Amino acid sequence: MEATAGSSRAVPSAATSAALRLALAVPGLPDGPFGCPICLDILKDPVTVPCGHNFCQGCLGKLRGRTGPPDGGAAAGGAAAARCPLCQEPFPAALRLRKNRALCEVLPLLGAAGPASPPVEASPNPSPPGAGSPPHTAPSPPMAPGAEEEQPERGEEKEEKKEEEEDEEEGEEGVLCDVCPEGARAAAARSCLVCLASFCGAHLEPHRRSPAFRAHRLVAPLRRLEEGLCPRHLQPFDGFCRAEQTCVCPRCRAHEHRAHDVVPLERERELKEAQQAKFLSNVENELEELAVTITQTKKMVELIKGVAMKEKERVEKLFAEASEVLATFQKEVAGFIEDGERSMLGEVELDLRWKEERRAKLAQCKQNLQNVPSKDTVYFLQEFQALKIAMEDNLSPAPSFQNELNFTKCTQAVCAVKDMLSAVCKKQWKGLQGKGVDGLNLQETEEAVTESRFPDKPNNPACLESRDYFLKFAFIIDLDSDTADKFIQLFGTKGAKRVLSAIPYPESPIRFINCEQVLGVNLMNRGNYYWEVEIIDGWVSIGVVTEDFNTREAYNRCRLGRNEKSCCLQWNGQNYVAWFCGFESVIQQPFFHTIGVFLEYSEKALTFYGVKDSKMTCLRQLKYTPLGKTQVNPFQNKINYYFSSLFSLKLKPAFFLESVDAHLQIGPLKKDCVSVLKRR
Repeated sequence: MEATAGSSRAVPSAATSAALRLALAVPGLPDGPFGCPICLDILKDPVTVPCGHNFCQGCLGKLRGRTGPPDGGAAAGGAAAARCPLCQEPFPAALRLRKNRALCEVLPLLGAAGPASPPVEASPNPSPPGAGSPPHTAPSPPMAPGAEEEQPERGEEKEEKKEEEEDEEEGEEGVLCDVCPEGARAAAARSCLVCLASFCGAHLEPHRRSPAFRAHRLVAPLRRLEEGLCPRHLQPFDGFCRAEQTCVCPRCRAHEHRAHDVVPLERERELKEAQQAKFLSNVENELEELAVTITQTKKMVELIKGVAMKEKERVEKLFAEASEVLATFQKEVAGFIEDGERSMLGEVELDLRWKEERRAKLAQCKQNLQNVPSKDTVYFLQEFQALKIAMEDNLSPAPSFQNELNFTKCTQAVCAVKDMLSAVCKKQWKGLQGKGVDGLNLQETEEAVTESRFPDKPNNPACLESRDYFLKFAFIIDLDSDTADKFIQLFGTKGAKRVLSAIPYPESPIRFINCEQVLGVNLMNRGNYYWEVEIIDGWVSIGVVTEDFNTREAYNRCRLGRNEKSCCLQWNGQNYVAWFCGFESVIQQPFFHTIGVFLEYSEKALTFYGVKDSKMTCLRQLKYTPLGKTQVNPFQNKINYYFSSLFSLKLKPAFFLESVDAHLQIGPLKKDCVSVLKRR
């Protein structure tokens, strides 16, 4: 080396610099320790992270700005942490990295020497400048003692690399290299479970060549590498604890799970894969059960909403009626006060006017008497007589005030009403806190849903009686055209079909206007009645209504079985359903074209039968039936509490053609039945 004037530093020659580069060359990185692992070029403005690795200041800044803290959490000590792109050792993200001044002084010497190539034979003279390998290629290291022993190991590396290339296709698509700079990120070739990063082919070379990465586990490219990292120790999982059924890292195995049965991940996966078929079968069964339960719960939710909405409508209507009663009472009381005021004011004002007139007259007479001259005797006598007459003139009687301000008692009356209303409201509210007479708790509501899905079979027994028995009570029914909805076409008095075009029926106060229904003209108020209906097509409901049934109600309130004044049997295309008071009971029976209806008025019972070949099958009987203490049946509860009220009035047959293709015919009965009817 030569000493330069004015400098205390010795500048090495180009040959010495080249020799230095060759001696420090490290496999896997260009220019040995002077290459940046990110851009694979000579370091520019080198900085050193706490683990000792060097990077270009710009490359490291771009990488940290793009990824942020790799673990997204806190490092040891609770502060946010970044990681070395090469070895993944964490360091504080807020750490201010400064330039490595030693490398900054060495790099210009390295650049002045130019790239160096390894000699073919051992020689003390380095290669001349420019005679080396092309720029940015990694020179081979000099042969060191024991290199022959490393040859088998490098053969194993080649085999591992070949195996890695064979299963690269198993990785996820679209995984990019985590080390490449932004804007030029190449597709990842492998992912390292130790570094928790994915690398392209160029950035993967250090893992394949450097002994420092020999223990790192490379797999096909994966996206969610962080899930394979222990959140407590920031080390990759390598075992499975069977005691706690969780993945563990080496530090977990050495401490918390030291006494547990820990096996390799691959062995546990083999065990779990053997159990997978049975486990998935159990999961499928659970999913099916949940689907059934969800459907049942949804239906219960709809039922609760419907009942609540219906109850709110009733309450609002009753409160409106109560408010109307109070408003009427208020008007009457106010009118009573005004009438008393006018009556008494008339008497008082009349008396007041007479007294004012008398006072004025007396004052005038007095003034006239006082103004009489003392010598005018005649005028004095006249004025004195006039004053005397005015004093004696008391024609207006005193007011009687017979009412004695009776309207002042209104305050007491209204106060009494208020107290009574308040007491009644408090009493009723206390009653609402518990279960009312017809209230349904959640269990009963759920039972209603269960009943709709799995109806009780005991209510559907086969009838032992023959059809001839019921024909003794045959009842001829004629449809009432004055009640038919405009979308129902009648065929005489026996047939009805729903149509799409409105029929111009004459105006009638009892005609249905919101629901496609029609009533019979016949009234039933004693004895037993039997009639048959043939379902030709569509959805049809058959039932009875009370004589005072309001045909002008809204659709939801007017439908058969959705109120307290009607009940019915519905065919909905799939099964039969009994309806009363908004509650339903599904019936598991096959379809019958002919339905027999048997009404026992004195017994307060209504029974629906399926008729086929003169055989009768009981579909459902609506009748008061006591329930046991442990029995919960919301539909039967409604029947027990409200059904008997239908028989306090005369009943009429009713029919509801629900679907657009609905068509029914009142079935013909035997001729001898007519004589039975006439005798009755």
